[in-house]
Amino acid sequence: MSTSYQQTLEYLYTSQPAFHQIGAAAYKPGLDNTLALMQHLGNPHNQLRAVHIAGTNGKGSTSHLIAAALQAQGYKVGLFTSPHLVDFRERIRINGQMIPEQQVVDFVDDNRPFLDQLRPSFFETTMALAFWYFVQQQVDIAVVEVGLGGRLDSTNVLTPLLGVITNIGIDHTEFLGDTLPQIAAEKAGIIKRNVPCVIGEVNEDTYPVFEERARVCNIWGEGPETTNCRIWFANQCGYMRKRRLKEAPHCQLVGDYQQNNLQTAFVALQALRNVCGIPLSVQSIAEGFARVVDLTGLRGRWETLSLQPLTICDTGHNSHGIRYVAEQLTSLLAHQRQQSESATLHIILGMVNDKDINQVLALLPDDATYYFTQPNTPRALPSDQLYNRWKNLHPHHSSSAFYLAATDALTQAQHLAQPTDIIFIGGSNYLVGELLSNYQ
Repeated sequence: MSTSYQQTLEYLYTSQPAFHQIGAAAYKPGLDNTLALMQHLGNPHNQLRAVHIAGTNGKGSTSHLIAAALQAQGYKVGLFTSPHLVDFRERIRINGQMIPEQQVVDFVDDNRPFLDQLRPSFFETTMALAFWYFVQQQVDIAVVEVGLGGRLDSTNVLTPLLGVITNIGIDHTEFLGDTLPQIAAEKAGIIKRNVPCVIGEVNEDTYPVFEERARVCNIWGEGPETTNCRIWFANQCGYMRKRRLKEAPHCQLVGDYQQNNLQTAFVALQALRNVCGIPLSVQSIAEGFARVVDLTGLRGRWETLSLQPLTICDTGHNSHGIRYVAEQLTSLLAHQRQQSESATLHIILGMVNDKDINQVLALLPDDATYYFTQPNTPRALPSDQLYNRWKNLHPHHSSSAFYLAATDALTQAQHLAQPTDIIFIGGSNYLVGELLSNYQ
């Protein structure tokens, strides 16, 4: 009797510890399991030309931007990201197309005895599936997003063409440390000897960490113009100011925070062309940025779901990411009130329980009606607890309520919102993914 796709998913979710479901208990630091799994599959990680991308925020957007530009150039591009929003297969794509269900079934069926013996994590198995599939399909380049951290992440078995670290913020402190230098050190672990690397954003706390790692890995030079320098800090390159990308002023990713990701992706693509020897035109970069959603299928990044009322979702889920979201919401509300003085911001918010919740809540605009809810995951912070945390921080705020079901929160917001209002959905990948199905 053949295994169905749904049975395969149930096996992956129930027989292997999954971080997106149970959190810290699923985390398996170290590469021993991954290396054993790679060896069992014929070491597909050694057969891939890859771009390896880490960072606190922006990994997904940057990965998709790079993949889109490479696609526009004509390359066959594998893309491995996490988590998914709606469909498990979003994690594994080639030129924007999700891995076929049957490929998932066949991989698990063929390797199940070994998986049962090794007991890898859900992420390790999913990554192994991606690498196996990319090799089978003979992709030209694989763009691979780190799952968590860097140094001990399963994806760090790769020796890539290029490493990319988008930024450093406070997140996953139970694994990575609770200071910016500590977290930077973990993410800098993807930097490898003689492999060029692009760092998206640095500050006085993180720059010394990357400098030290670059020296150890023999990619440090006296400056960006020196021949032996193989590390670049994108926020110091200033391509936007110099208008080097004049042919690509437009990008389908419209969130204000995407400017940093655009800059990181552009510098990374320049490094691929100029240092790694990957033929790539400015025109392809421009087309990739302008059509990134169409080419790759990326969703949930300041995505407009409806126009009346204006409904937007975003997957920002920690204080580093929410800061940009909050600023843009405040700006958007001010703009909307130029059209209608009574315009109101409605925020549907749900979070998982291992995030910096109080810091996130402190950043969100007070001038809004809140609908606190909980994503459909065991890691969710109960909606009443999220509501109570908000009330503790904003004791005089009266326009808020909590809902057990995210769909109930959305229904109520839609009922109360006027055509000129704004509805925002965010706080968690899982909440965004759950409610996206209402806008298919």
